[in-house]
Amino acid sequence: MVKVHFHGAAGGVTGSCFRFETGQGAFLVDCGMFQGSKTEKELNYRDFPFDPRELAAVVLSHAHIDHSGLLPKLVRQGFKGAIHATPATADLCGVMLPDSAYIQEIEVEQLNRRNAHRHRPPLQPIYTAADVAACLKLFRPAPYCDWFTPLPGVRARFWNAGHMLGSASVEIELAEPGGDRPLRLLVSADLGPDFKLLQPDPQAPAGLDHVICESTYGDTDRPDASPETRRALLRDEVLAAMHGNGALLIPSFAVERAQELITDLTLLAARKELPRIPVYVDSPLAARATQVFARHARDLEGGRLLTEALASHHLRFTETVEQSRALDRVQGFHIVIAASGMCEAGRIRHRLKNWIWRDEATVLLTGYQAEGTLGRILLDGAPAVRIQGEEFAVRARIRSLDLYSGHADGPELAQWLRERMPIAQNVFLVHGEPRALAGLAARLDGIVAPERVVIPALDDGAELTLAGARMLAPAAPPRLERDQTARLDWHNDAAQLILDIHAALDAAADEKARAVILRRLRRGLEGEG
Repeated sequence: MVKVHFHGAAGGVTGSCFRFETGQGAFLVDCGMFQGSKTEKELNYRDFPFDPRELAAVVLSHAHIDHSGLLPKLVRQGFKGAIHATPATADLCGVMLPDSAYIQEIEVEQLNRRNAHRHRPPLQPIYTAADVAACLKLFRPAPYCDWFTPLPGVRARFWNAGHMLGSASVEIELAEPGGDRPLRLLVSADLGPDFKLLQPDPQAPAGLDHVICESTYGDTDRPDASPETRRALLRDEVLAAMHGNGALLIPSFAVERAQELITDLTLLAARKELPRIPVYVDSPLAARATQVFARHARDLEGGRLLTEALASHHLRFTETVEQSRALDRVQGFHIVIAASGMCEAGRIRHRLKNWIWRDEATVLLTGYQAEGTLGRILLDGAPAVRIQGEEFAVRARIRSLDLYSGHADGPELAQWLRERMPIAQNVFLVHGEPRALAGLAARLDGIVAPERVVIPALDDGAELTLAGARMLAPAAPPRLERDQTARLDWHNDAAQLILDIHAALDAAADEKARAVILRRLRRGLEGEG
């Protein structure tokens, strides 16, 4: 008997974590950090819905923090098994997880200073650099297509998912007691699109019993996404953003997307389709990750282009805090690529605080923006935002260029599943917001029987057999109800209310009108109306 529990990326796109239970023990596929609304991010601080000490292993699909970011916490709470990953994923985790710990420690320190002023108790970071060091010792690299054994009776191997350097789909075979063959499963993890600059098309086997498939862009049909189309659109965005004393800010994931943008911007300048514009990569993580990419350049489809781009005299990496702060004093039009891609943490927030209120600035969003993130709020047209407790009017141009996304769109996901046929039993759709999940489910009509398509909620479980799947009765209440994932929460509503109050007071005709607004608000707070 095999059971799977969906402890993350169920009904939403972050916190990927699937726990498999067998007669010989349990293991995870991924252990990622939750992003988005504060309600979801608070899950990072809560206990896991399982005992980490009872896990035999983790199989890690790739290094992105929403898939790997809670591994140090897992170790902190007693996990001592092996973490299986591709060699490139292990290398990238060696720079991404220390960076994650550093950001947490810095941001918790800043928050605790604010909390002290409000007489609130201090918080502790989810994990520290010491936890990361212990975690990295557990990594066991495994090349693509080589079988390894997470625990007795289970074997697994990685297939290139085409999403980022080292990314993998995970094929799993589990011995069925008394069965004449093993149960064959496939976890897609994040799948890359066609025409990815640095990665090949996804690869995976066919003829499976059950498939767990991502759905991030399940409801989206992208236009022509060829490299030339992508570069032409990027060129047009840069030219439209140009202003004598302005800046183009590109929030970007430090791994893969930053390297793609560096390559394309350098190539456009070399072709004289763009003038020579200073490009600053304001992310120590991106700098270190780029070094990893350079070491693996021979394994990348566009590795030569990336290597040439890194030699550009117009490309600069900021390492220290002082170098980052100096960007506020740069004169003339320039481009800043900074993490994080959803504007949730890191140096992009400091760059936004300096530029978001200026007409001469442009913010170009180049990847998926999860519900509740600052990037999504900007994309949805907010006239004002709060960043680290401060209020800012949004005067900068907000633009989006989705062709740099690392995820396959709806037709590509449906085609990927079609190529996995025959799938004897069930397809579980995960890693998507509700509309995307429903969109991909609709696309599968004619590929997979509707009754075999399952959309699990957070902490749902299922028993998997050669004859099908049976959803399990919950052993405990889910940490979040289905309608609490991939949604704006009360924290977002409260922040918006504060912005609306300030806007109403600013628009009031005189002191008397402002007094009326404040009196009505106070009555509401006191429950009088």
